[in-house]
Amino acid sequence: MKHSKQTFILAFGLFSLFFGAGNLILPPYLGYQAGKEWFWVTLGFALSAVVIPIMAIYGHAKLQGTLLDFARKVSPKFALVFGIIVYFVSVSLPAPRTASVTYEMGIAPYFELSSLGFSTLYFGLVAFFVLFRTKILGFIGKFLTPLILVLLILIVVLGLFLGNPEPLDSKFGQNFTAGILEGYQTFDAIGGVVVGAVLVISLELLGKYTYTERKQIIFRAGLLSGFCLLAVYAGLIALGATFSGVWPGLDRAPLLHQLSHEILGKLGGAFLAVLIGLACFTTAVGIIVGTADFVKGLFKDSKKAYYIAALLCCFMGVMMGQNQVGFIIDIAFPALLLVYPVTIVLIVLNALPEIWAPKLVFRGVVWTTVLFSIPDFWDAVFGTNYLEPLFSWLPLAQHNLGWFFPVFLVFWVLQFFRKKHFSNTSLEEN
Repeated sequence: MKHSKQTFILAFGLFSLFFGAGNLILPPYLGYQAGKEWFWVTLGFALSAVVIPIMAIYGHAKLQGTLLDFARKVSPKFALVFGIIVYFVSVSLPAPRTASVTYEMGIAPYFELSSLGFSTLYFGLVAFFVLFRTKILGFIGKFLTPLILVLLILIVVLGLFLGNPEPLDSKFGQNFTAGILEGYQTFDAIGGVVVGAVLVISLELLGKYTYTERKQIIFRAGLLSGFCLLAVYAGLIALGATFSGVWPGLDRAPLLHQLSHEILGKLGGAFLAVLIGLACFTTAVGIIVGTADFVKGLFKDSKKAYYIAALLCCFMGVMMGQNQVGFIIDIAFPALLLVYPVTIVLIVLNALPEIWAPKLVFRGVVWTTVLFSIPDFWDAVFGTNYLEPLFSWLPLAQHNLGWFFPVFLVFWVLQFFRKKHFSNTSLEEN
């Protein structure tokens, strides 16, 4: 195929960009908690951590624009506010978390280096790759991701042979919804709308592809990376499930550390350190490049704005990245409850055929999502929800998914009005 090489490189670049931000510690623990029910948890996790992000890539392949284009049908002002919030969340939470995860699992156990010192070195190297962005796709796609895949496959394959053949019962009340919510912590949906814009701009900089060719390359790369993500996530969840009855009471990071030593022996820690460092680093680069591109677009494609934004993002990464992983996760939770539902809805609307998602549908569905996400956000921030009596009756409200049913209902009601308007317009024309 004409563009198969570029598709291959982009696919591996997408995989490593998604499979970062400490995501390695999430699937094994999810399987560890799910035990015998790991398959249903995997389905929920795959929905929010694989399917939705790949739909975001597909949406970007159609739009061939920036994050602003994702929400422009709601209104230009909403698109700007949404873009600023998404990029601010990205550079202040998942990007710094890559440094803290790398430090806690790959540096602190082996070297006497302060978290501030490591965070400074880490984001200094990130800044180099961001400022010389033309080298990103080739380096990530050709060298880093294949190594990540090899290490992951080795851990999963060997671990499944060593694990307990009889996992414990699930500790989740609802396995499918537990998987969905755990998928929020990957930030992959946000990563999809951020990184998708990076791919579009990077291909445009190459200057040798038409709109149709770029669309095909990005879409096929998304499918290939999605398949890799699904296979790896499912393998790691199954791995955690097989060890659910072996070591009781472990948390995410200690579980992964224990798994590496059990499966790979004395070299397990070293392999794990390399794996986490590579996955997290590529994610940090992708997030900051996307943010700098966004700021550059706001200032009429100013290169100076790109450089300043990139350096400020790296400075924020240094400041936040020196904190512990648990601290960053706690801060991220309320933000995810508000930003993630809106992001998911925008991704789905942009992936739908144009006739299904005119401005009327965009505005009604997105504002409904914002309204019904506020109670969960309020409760997470302030610890009490005065709105609970009004919203607790909603299906899935107890699982922080109370927004889903109203959004689903509003979408189909607006489809009825859309069809009625189309029919009336046709009759008037005739």
